[in-house]
Amino acid sequence: MNTKLSDRMPVLVGTGQITRRDEPLETCSSPVDLIVDSANIASKDTGVGPNLLKQLDALVLVRCLRESFRNSPRLVADRIGAHPVRCQLSPYGGNLPQYLVNYFSEAIASGKHELVMLGGAEAMDNQIRLAKANRKPNWAVEEDSDFEYFMPYQHLSSRTEHKHGLSTPASCYPMFETALRNHYGNDIEEHQVKIARLFSGFSRVAAGTSTAWYPTERSAETIMHSTPQNRYVGWPYTKYMNAMNNVNQGAVLILASVGRARKLGVPPDKWVYLHGCGDANDTTYLTERLNYHSSPSIRKVSEVAFEQAGFSLSDIDFLDIYSCFPVAVQVACDELGMRADDTRSLTVTGGLPYHGGPSNSYVMHSIATMVNILRENSGKKGMITANGGYLTKHSVGLYSTEPAPVAGSEVPWQRRNPADYQAEIDGLPYPEAQMHPQGKARIEAYTILFDRNNQPTQGLVLGRLENDRRFCAKTAEGEDLVAWTREEMVGATGVVTTDSETELSSFSAA
Repeated sequence: MNTKLSDRMPVLVGTGQITRRDEPLETCSSPVDLIVDSANIASKDTGVGPNLLKQLDALVLVRCLRESFRNSPRLVADRIGAHPVRCQLSPYGGNLPQYLVNYFSEAIASGKHELVMLGGAEAMDNQIRLAKANRKPNWAVEEDSDFEYFMPYQHLSSRTEHKHGLSTPASCYPMFETALRNHYGNDIEEHQVKIARLFSGFSRVAAGTSTAWYPTERSAETIMHSTPQNRYVGWPYTKYMNAMNNVNQGAVLILASVGRARKLGVPPDKWVYLHGCGDANDTTYLTERLNYHSSPSIRKVSEVAFEQAGFSLSDIDFLDIYSCFPVAVQVACDELGMRADDTRSLTVTGGLPYHGGPSNSYVMHSIATMVNILRENSGKKGMITANGGYLTKHSVGLYSTEPAPVAGSEVPWQRRNPADYQAEIDGLPYPEAQMHPQGKARIEAYTILFDRNNQPTQGLVLGRLENDRRFCAKTAEGEDLVAWTREEMVGATGVVTTDSETELSSFSAA
């Protein structure tokens, strides 16, 4: 069958992953080290070896949370002996690994590229240990150029949202969870049990995954209950419900055209095909979201991907649903039309809290793991979902070892232009935000932030004014924050006021 494929059909031909714990501080890995070593593993995985890397015509890395070098893509290229046309760095976004696979598959099919490497890593565990030891990393490199962004950087919070603390995943995702709980009609205890059981299943997969940072199965009881080791972060989430960025992990994917794969001598049993894909964004700012329990964009990108692939969710054998926090999994399942307790495992790695979430590049690992699973299960189908921002940016990929059927086109593989359906999402009736709210108000979503001593410090609120405009606020001084964790506050009414000097808004429950 492969001999009949167009030379420009895109295929994934190599993967490499690394997880390194407890490295000596004197020689501990940088993110560049992790990517370089993952690239060498990926080149061997193709069956060709490091000489393949010297022939790349594009190299793109997903940006680290703590980017340590002026031009990490060029450093990686120099160290692996590659001199591609362009070396680029993506901005932040957990959706970007899948987005990049989608984008470069299209670029390969249209003849713009033939051999591409994508990579990402975090060495935050090493960086934190070095800082605690009051030592600087031994990563100094003389560089003569600055990196080039693959696409423009986009701020994910408005000025008002940022001032009120709505600018980190740990503060934003728990707000979605409280809204979703109310949408489901669950009481607090019932919902905590539900999400703890969900993530216990993820930890079970991590326990059997060789690259997992925490290869330990955790019970729902352990995940659910707050302890000194498992404190609340942004209620209702305990630490074990949060993505774990403090890891040393790297991953690399190598894409090629079928023609180049043949010339390089990559065996066809290494090839994995992207059958369908989709990329779209929900409204950027939280105060302008349609609601806090759904994602029109996840629904649309999955519809587009399955339409391109020509099969449905029921045909999928293996899944990895992006899992930075429980709400991300539940909303994705809702939009896909599946249950969160589906009999198929929702992860192939163990997810971001347990496999480890090297920030924006986790999906490099989930795709790499999926590729290896599909190679071992010829003809089966896999699905990857990816999420960036605060349930903001979404990408989907559908994979199989069997080539995607393409008929009647000079272009062997075609991705639907995301702009075509992004316009549909952008045209939904979004609410207007009120920057300096005053008056009676109703809560739509909320969270209580905790300190490292497991004490509540501040509440954050998203809601509607009487004129139906959206607002964000902090809880007013004197609010019983512990009571807010015991009573359902979504739907509760009160008064919001804004200080004209600080522009900070406060919500007082009625």
